[in-house]
Amino acid sequence: MKLINVHEYETTAQALIEPTAWDYYQGGSDDEVTLRANRSAFDRIRLRPRMLVDVRNIDIRTTVLGTPVSMPILVAPSAYHGLAHTEGECATARGAGMAGTLMTASTFSNRSVEAIAEVATGPLWFQLYIHRDLNRGAEVVRRAEVAGYKAIVLTADTPVLGNRERDTRNNFSLPRGMKAGNFPNDAIDDTDPTNNPEAPDPDANKDTFAAEHRVFLPIMPTWETMDWLRSITTLPIVVKGILTAEDAHLALERGAAAILVSNHGGRQLDSALAGIEALPEIVEAVAGRCEVYMDGGIRRGTDIIKALALGARAVLVGRPILWGLAVDGAEGVRDVLEILRAELELAMMLSGRPTLASIDRSLVKIM
Repeated sequence: MKLINVHEYETTAQALIEPTAWDYYQGGSDDEVTLRANRSAFDRIRLRPRMLVDVRNIDIRTTVLGTPVSMPILVAPSAYHGLAHTEGECATARGAGMAGTLMTASTFSNRSVEAIAEVATGPLWFQLYIHRDLNRGAEVVRRAEVAGYKAIVLTADTPVLGNRERDTRNNFSLPRGMKAGNFPNDAIDDTDPTNNPEAPDPDANKDTFAAEHRVFLPIMPTWETMDWLRSITTLPIVVKGILTAEDAHLALERGAAAILVSNHGGRQLDSALAGIEALPEIVEAVAGRCEVYMDGGIRRGTDIIKALALGARAVLVGRPILWGLAVDGAEGVRDVLEILRAELELAMMLSGRPTLASIDRSLVKIM
């Protein structure tokens, strides 16, 4: 049976993904207030459609940082696509390319930046967590640049991991042998007391999520990190995780080419603003000086048109991509993106907004 919307992909994917991996993908932090708000916030925004407009020709082509894409819908960074499909991020990249849009590859992808680039037919960005050894971090950034990635997406909202209770309850770990593809030779020795003073079982699985992340998270990103990053790459930098005007101003001062309004899918600070709630403040703060994108809770074409009306140049989609990947690999990723494309085009027709330029703040009313 053909799946006709993103929600049906979610239901179907749940039956295909191992339960602890499903909780890892789906979960938020603490009481998951922000996780739920990412969806419920869209319900408080209503559309004000215009009538008797010629909408026979809908055009949603656009550019992001000068790169053409077929629609203002991009693939957000998310870790460990191998939990959803054996081909991991390589299948995701193919699916995004088939849909004519851009994929953002995570630092914690199961496939390397080179392997993803080799199969990609669409543009790529690379999302960066800061390695505790800055030389190693610089190395992977340069590898991404050589492989043809178009931008570096610096994640700003993860000085430490949020309290993800589903993962704690499940004692979540990666399947044995599943590694972060960009650092396949990093042997994280949990028997080393400098890594784990609790003296764990020396035969314990070394491939746990927590162990992998300890390689990165002791180096907390600061605004000075932007200076370091600009010194090692000529690629434009997108700052991901901004939720306030104050930080938007700082990002611009440090040379950000774009800002991604995001709360990390509700996985970091619980009770933080939903992305769509924070978006107007960020757009007003930057006043056209850089591009602004948002993620969090996108499930329908009407969600996308609301974000565009509030000033986003494009949206990024995370969990639904993983659902498509689990259901049908690259073709599932493409289908999820095409569903959202078709829904956006329909919402534009019904709203009397035939072009992206015609979508403006007058289209929405916040209740």
